[in-house]
This record gives sequence, structure tokens and C-alpha cells, in this order.
Amino acid sequence: MASEPIRDPSKDRLLTPQNAAFIIIDYQPVQVNSIASMDRQLLLNNIVGCSKAAVAYGLPIVHSTVNVKTGLNKPPVPHIRKALADYPTYDRTSINSWEDVEFRKAVEDTGRKKLVMTALWTEACLTFPAIDALAEGYEVYVPVDAVGGTSVAAHEAALRRIEQAGAKLISTVQLFCELQRDWKRSETVPAFMNLFIETGGTAGIQFSYDRSE
Repeated sequence: MASEPIRDPSKDRLLTPQNAAFIIIDYQPVQVNSIASMDRQLLLNNIVGCSKAAVAYGLPIVHSTVNVKTGLNKPPVPHIRKALADYPTYDRTSINSWEDVEFRKAVEDTGRKKLVMTALWTEACLTFPAIDALAEGYEVYVPVDAVGGTSVAAHEAALRRIEQAGAKLISTVQLFCELQRDWKRSETVPAFMNLFIETGGTAGIQFSYDRSE
């Protein structure tokens, strides 16, 4: 059996390392500690996995924080900082990151129209920029198990609103598989397998984070 020739990765209807960008917003201690829509440790495992996938497959990454420079909030939780240590953060004061000039320019500068967008909370810091990005012609993909809200109801209502606006809902594992696509792409197979191990899929490994930071 043979795989078909690789489709043009920049025009593929599915996510590829050549047509997508990774957007991560506000995985900071206050936000993480207020999540009530799913297990927080599992949420952290999944967002770290998404971040590492973006690095492993060479996606442009736009990482935003809120109110770090003002002193009102703290930097991202340690494992996010470690996973994305080589990428700058765009700090802002606006709840809607799309209303921040530097953030929006960073997204535009990726040259990508498919945005894998993650944020805390789902009902605010994800919903607002997702709707704005969709209105400006971007495609937004949300890994639903790597984002969270202050309650199950708030999270689910936000996802419905985003989906109604045109976003595509995906999962962390789906993101991994969609970027890899074919076992014959052997150069990324080791990273692909590690993503499953490190998110607990095969080895039950869990990350921990410092609640005091």
C-alpha cells in the first residue's frame, strides 16, 4: 500500500505545519487556578502538549499574556514558560487580545490563515479574539480539551458561540495526528510519539505546576 503524494501543504484543507499558526493566550496562575470546567492538571497536560506540538512541527507561535508588565498578574505557569522559552510574549491590558495592536500584528505577520487558538478563559479571552479573527477571514481551530472556563456551563456556552461564528472544534490528539498525518514522515515521528507520552496518553505521565507562582 502506498500513500498518495503529499498534497500542497500550504493549501491543504486540513491543518499542516505549513498553513497553520499556534495562538496561546493567558495560561497564567490566576487563570489556571480558576478553571472549573475540567481537571486542571489534565488541562495543563494538554496545553503543554499543544505547545510542544507547535514547536516540534515548526508552526509560527504567538504567545500573549495579560497585565504582567502592570504587575497585576504573573507570568505563565512554569511548564508553559519552559515549552515556549524561545518565543516572545506579547503583554497587554485588553481582555480581548485582538484589540491589542502588537498581538494582532504578530498574528498577521505569521502569514497564516488557519489559527489554532487556545486561551483561558474560554468565555472571554478565547471567545473575543476568535470571533474577531473569524470576522477578518481567518479560520479558527480550538482544541477543546486544552482550554477552560470558570464553570462547565460557561465553557460550553462559549464553545457554542465560537462554533456558531464559524470556528472548528478539535481535540489535542486530533491536532497531533493532523499535523503528523503520515507515518512515512519519519523525521517527526519521534516527536509525535513523545507528545502522546508526555500528555499522559500512553504512560500516564502528569505535569505539575507551582500554584504559588
